[in-house]
Amino acid sequence: MTGAGRHRVEVSRPDKVLFPDDGITKAELAGYYASVAEHMVPHVRGRPVTMQRFPDGIGRSDFIQKEVSRGAPPWVRRVEVPKQGGTVTHLVIDDAATLVWLADQACITPHVWLSRDDRIDRPDQAIFDIDPPQDDPEAVRSTAVALRELLAELGLAPFVKSTGSRGLHVVVVLDRSAGFDEVRRFTYDAASLLVARNPEALSVDVRRERRSSRVYIDVLRSGYAHTVAAPYAVRRLPGAPVAMPLRCDEVEHRAFHP
Repeated sequence: MTGAGRHRVEVSRPDKVLFPDDGITKAELAGYYASVAEHMVPHVRGRPVTMQRFPDGIGRSDFIQKEVSRGAPPWVRRVEVPKQGGTVTHLVIDDAATLVWLADQACITPHVWLSRDDRIDRPDQAIFDIDPPQDDPEAVRSTAVALRELLAELGLAPFVKSTGSRGLHVVVVLDRSAGFDEVRRFTYDAASLLVARNPEALSVDVRRERRSSRVYIDVLRSGYAHTVAAPYAVRRLPGAPVAMPLRCDEVEHRAFHP
């Protein structure tokens, strides 16, 4: 049983090991999410969630779950959103208890939309996903700094988040005056401008074989119903790294590693 604000969540099989190399259990995952909820919930509140679940731990197969019309406790808030040919009912994370319940479902990583349920067709974030072809922290760091400087030239105030893996997300907060198509066109144009300034090191080409050893700036996440790992979300890697909001000086430091 884990306390989480107004609700207490029963964690089934609390000793179930989800990270076999590290011995991290479901109860420990739930405890982590309860402990960071104060910081995490403001980032994710009202955003439809896609659950990445690992019922037998990260060493076994996972599955993606969007629909939660049944099975979740009645106090877990839901939002019905349009999709091609119908609708899908997602949960949204509005409190610590929902985070703990997700952990009990072996949802190691909640992935969230770039819009909130009160204006689902209007994103309040644009995401530039910096994806190196191999573990290259200096290339990732320098790309994030250059992209942040470019966006500042355009009058925007970007932020940086580690993905919990090799890359970084450069995040732009939006006023929700534009729809997803316009936002994605902007992110592609901005990324293309940065690539034009450094074509030997950067690429926006979705085809891996044409990028060669260049860092890929992925802008495809800034589309309707696309998701990103939530800030403070645990990732499916040994050591249980997390997606972490970062200060500018942390990213600029030469010893930085995502």
